Amino acid sequence: MKPLTTEEIRAVIARGKLKDTLFKALGILCLAFGLFVIVALILDMAIKGSERFTLDFFLNFASRRAAQAGILSAWVGSLLVMFVTALAAVPLGVAAGVYLEEYAPRNWMTQVIEINIANLAAVPSIVYGLLALGIFVYQFGFGQSILSAGLTLALLILPIIIVATREAIRAIPAMIREGSMAVGATRWQTCRYHIIPYAMPGILTGVIIGLARAIGETAPIITIGALTFIAFLPPAPLTALPDGGTAGLFDWVTAPFTVMPIQIFNWTSRPDPAFEINAAAAGFVLMAMVLAMNALAIWLRYRMRKNIKW
Repeated sequence: MKPLTTEEIRAVIARGKLKDTLFKALGILCLAFGLFVIVALILDMAIKGSERFTLDFFLNFASRRAAQAGILSAWVGSLLVMFVTALAAVPLGVAAGVYLEEYAPRNWMTQVIEINIANLAAVPSIVYGLLALGIFVYQFGFGQSILSAGLTLALLILPIIIVATREAIRAIPAMIREGSMAVGATRWQTCRYHIIPYAMPGILTGVIIGLARAIGETAPIITIGALTFIAFLPPAPLTALPDGGTAGLFDWVTAPFTVMPIQIFNWTSRPDPAFEINAAAAGFVLMAMVLAMNALAIWLRYRMRKNIKW
């Protein structure tokens, strides 16, 4: 093969640099387009719903009159459902990720489980809703309650948390494990004092991103029977009930509920144009909640990684 001359080598390098520049420009263009769409959507909702950004909008229940309608029951319901979702999904997901990465034997059964977890992350959310309808609502008798909704969304984000936990653990250098075990630590001590603390930034990022996805889900919540119009809040623990009794510590878990996406869906289906303003305002609030959760994930990851020294 004839060796390349200096001019030919320079031409090859110039072509490579040109391709790099074109690829970088294409990436920046795609990023700018995506940011433009998000900013345009947020600004459109903010402008349309600006007149409803009042304290009454956040403290009023839903109403048949658009000017008096609020999102109190919706945002409270969303927070309670997310609380149940986090309680169910985070411990189970993190424990499953740690087991699969640190304890599970490398055999065909483990491979089947890993493949199924990866596939479950891509299953449409409506499938989880149908599963929850048959198991949680009817089989277990939880009914159309906050508990059913929280467990449904926990199933939805469980694969995300497991995958995020495993990826965070894989990013830890092998010398951390080897050094810990070399001084006599058991596998559990290594996980507890080294692996999990060092992987916590990635784990928390996956958890918060999963919750940010769950808070905007509509299909599974509709499937299990969330209310589209509700003018009361779940009973607070140890407070007086209208019938003269006292609410238990966990009575709110079995209460009917609604969430922000359901409230937005209800308003957009109304023929009155005034409800579109309410829907835009509620959509902006929901988008702000999602962006805030993602920003929190980025901040936590940055803050915790600064404290890791190896």
